[in-house]
Amino acid sequence: MFIKNFLFILFGFFALISSGQTVDTTSIPGKEMVFASDTQAPMWVETLVLKSNRNRLATKSIFDNILNRNPAGVYLLGDVVALGSSTRQWKAMDAYLKRLRSKGIKVNAALGNHEVMGQPAKGQRKFQVRFPKHVKTGSLDITDSVAVILLNSNFGSLSSSEDTAQINWYKRTLNELDADSSVLFIITGCHHSPYTNSKIVGSSISVRKNFVPYFLQSPKSRLFLSGHSHNFEHFQQQGKNFFVIGGGGGLHQPLKKGEGLLTDLAIQYKPMFHYLAIQRHSDRLVLTSMRLKSDFSGFEQGAKFEIGPLTSNYSTITNTPEKSPGKH
Repeated sequence: MFIKNFLFILFGFFALISSGQTVDTTSIPGKEMVFASDTQAPMWVETLVLKSNRNRLATKSIFDNILNRNPAGVYLLGDVVALGSSTRQWKAMDAYLKRLRSKGIKVNAALGNHEVMGQPAKGQRKFQVRFPKHVKTGSLDITDSVAVILLNSNFGSLSSSEDTAQINWYKRTLNELDADSSVLFIITGCHHSPYTNSKIVGSSISVRKNFVPYFLQSPKSRLFLSGHSHNFEHFQQQGKNFFVIGGGGGLHQPLKKGEGLLTDLAIQYKPMFHYLAIQRHSDRLVLTSMRLKSDFSGFEQGAKFEIGPLTSNYSTITNTPEKSPGKH
């Protein structure tokens, strides 16, 4: 509680900011999608309460490994950098993005709180330059019959009209995608997690209220991805899957322990640095969590999940090569 309150007071004075919708309906059969979140370098003040562990090297290793996989698309779920308004903070990220795009890999992103911290307008401008297809009231991208919706969970930065516009767009887009026979799955992503057991950030009640009900009502919506909590967590609601994948390089956050917590289905799988690779195999999605080895010598498959269509059926296949999968 002390850590959470400390960070809340420290960052509370920073404003959180984050209109139109951009649609890319490119279909690339058989191609992989990669999702990562919280790739920001540690801020000095964060290191006062959280332990660092070669975090910048971890982020570089993640992007190097993603580049080697050569996916069709990469989706970053916010907190791409530590301070969005800082040109210096974007320097390394600009190099990673350039390498990905030079291979024809499309890269899209959602705003996180670090992008709009301190000087929100300036941070958003710099973010928009790097991700020109980004729309702060929601955007859509489609790869291999899988629709990816990226939403803005920085509600405090949205005007009342923008907030309403985003919710209405999300509802309308879900309805259109559910009626589109060429779309088999819908993935929703945003920065703040509707469910997490992190001691630092907690669950976002606003995401639960504004996004989750429509996600649950949508037949093709099978997967909700988020970050903000620097952990790997897995929750289920009404047979649908919520993954927290905030392992892109930010300082690892401790998780709550004890009674009365949200049921984390990945309680034995807690990698420190990781990203998620997704492929569509016919009528199912195969999710592979790739984790950085503890000695930083490379990546390995940490856990594998399979999600079927239009039913509440769910199965997991877990592969944890290290002897102690619960350790970092």
